Amino acid sequence: MIIEYTKNDISKILYVINDAAIKYKGIIPDDCWHNPYMSTKELLNEFSSGVRMFGFKENEKLIGVMGIQQLNNVTLIRHAYTLTRYQGKGIGKSLLQYLFKINKDTCLLVGTWRDATWAIHFYEKYGFTLHNEKQTINLLKRYWKIPSKQIMNSVVLEK
Repeated sequence: MIIEYTKNDISKILYVINDAAIKYKGIIPDDCWHNPYMSTKELLNEFSSGVRMFGFKENEKLIGVMGIQQLNNVTLIRHAYTLTRYQGKGIGKSLLQYLFKINKDTCLLVGTWRDATWAIHFYEKYGFTLHNEKQTINLLKRYWKIPSKQIMNSVVLEK
């Protein structure tokens, strides 16, 4: 079951994000990794900037999240995570397909870490195309508010 989650659900959302983000440890630059990966303040800032979070719930437990943020003529996919023990079971696919249904009119962009090859392959499997380095840098600077170190270690895909 997929439903929209709000600021009232922040602890549940953070539990999923921070559990799943453990996969990045040792993959992304060490100075970009921190524990917790996302703080309450950071997630509240995301909600304040227009990010809408959707969650996949099974047996009354939130096990996967994926957000969207509409900016002008594009929609960004933000914070896509599935609890570690549920990864590879179709949760991300279900969330992504749900977002496809509710977002039919704008271009979708997703940013991820360049060395998170599993994430890149996941999005490519569902029709996203990887931008080259120059396009990636331009898009990240235009639509995301992230540090330059993260920009230099990220990619953007589009559908």
